[in-house]
Amino acid sequence: MKIAFLSDSHDNIWKLEEALIYLKAADSVIHCGDLCSPFMLRILAEGIEGTPAHIVFGNNDGDTFLISKVAAGYSNIHLHGQMAELELDGVHIAVNHYPRIGRALALSRQYDLVAYGHDHTAHEEQVGDCLLLNPGELMGMKGRSSLALFDTANRKIDWVDL
Repeated sequence: MKIAFLSDSHDNIWKLEEALIYLKAADSVIHCGDLCSPFMLRILAEGIEGTPAHIVFGNNDGDTFLISKVAAGYSNIHLHGQMAELELDGVHIAVNHYPRIGRALALSRQYDLVAYGHDHTAHEEQVGDCLLLNPGELMGMKGRSSLALFDTANRKIDWVDL
């Protein structure tokens, strides 16, 4: 199973549209927060054509009511609030927006993979038996727009720079 991880889109519709080719090819999509506007959710939901997407809120997702209302119109969109706990193809995954919480979750030994965002910095680290992952920022504020593709069969990350 291929899982695409992204974070910190911050309303950059052009980078999201560029990322869609990779997201469509994945079996599941995980967004680690800061989509920001409800229209970004529409672009994501329609752009991945039914592929399930799991989304946590970040600190810049301002109108969570409207984001939730838009999400309700798409069966492939799953909002998880501040944190998600998922099992995909036998891999136990935790997702939140913040690095400190992500590290604590990785240290808990409850997960195979923990993903986070917030600091706009791509990061991959083995913490005990857990892979700690920040897919970086889609937005490109720091110059690098990235996402991460995780293969559950070999448990390896492939990085995509947009």
